[in-house]
Amino acid sequence: MPPRAYWKGLLKLSLVSCPVVLYPATTASERTHFHQINKETGHRLRQQMVDAETGDVVEKDQKGRGYELSKGKYVEIDQEDLDAVQIESSHTIEIDAFVPREEIDERYFEKPYFIAPDGKTGIDAFAVIRDAMKRQDKAALARIVLTNREHVIALRPLDKGLLGTTLRYPYELRDEGDYFDDIPSPRISKDMVDLAAHILDTKSAKFDPGTFKDKYETALKALVKRKASGKVIKAPEPEARPDNVVDLMGALRASLGRKKPASSRSTSTARRKTAKTPARRRRAS
Repeated sequence: MPPRAYWKGLLKLSLVSCPVVLYPATTASERTHFHQINKETGHRLRQQMVDAETGDVVEKDQKGRGYELSKGKYVEIDQEDLDAVQIESSHTIEIDAFVPREEIDERYFEKPYFIAPDGKTGIDAFAVIRDAMKRQDKAALARIVLTNREHVIALRPLDKGLLGTTLRYPYELRDEGDYFDDIPSPRISKDMVDLAAHILDTKSAKFDPGTFKDKYETALKALVKRKASGKVIKAPEPEARPDNVVDLMGALRASLGRKKPASSRSTSTARRKTAKTPARRRRAS
């Protein structure tokens, strides 16, 4: 039985609509979580909000939200103010366009959700929209309101349902040029690229998330178990940082387990000798 729906509403394409439910597609419930405790008593700590100027504890009914207009000056925004911001798609996933799936830049993907029909009403319309996207390998771009904020969401067929992934807005992405422009462009020989490509071929595989192993999570569980049993925990010795690799070609060959052939200098000398031999023979004749 699926968990409680996170959102309910209508999936709408032009004049075609159907009721749908939305569920979070990810969970962090299986991760190891820690609580803050008092080290002297072992009791769990409770967080309190404190006035930054007076130091007084602020009770729940005194807490509000405000937007900082200037340093230390805020305009208070209450829930009634937020409710006044009317958004048409508050209970509707309104499909605006269909785009090729591969054209969506992965940096825009934010949070995934499962979208399923809500009951038997409109299931035919849901299936028609899903199967049409499957046939044309298209993703739908739509709008949805979650927690009082409108998001752009990409819908893609997944099994019998749809996978909806909220998308970031362009202003939320950083410019890659700020980080990549200063990377130098060294001249790399074709032999090195060919050798690296060969290494890629030897390690080629199909994408299988079942092979993903969260080693840190496993180590955390083991740590908690050992600590609870009264065993002393010792940190391992830090790994030595490897020296800079000077001979890149040698490192590439070693990655393949190949024996290092003749040096490039001796190879070049042999090529020059071979190239000169026919000329001497022609002069001799």
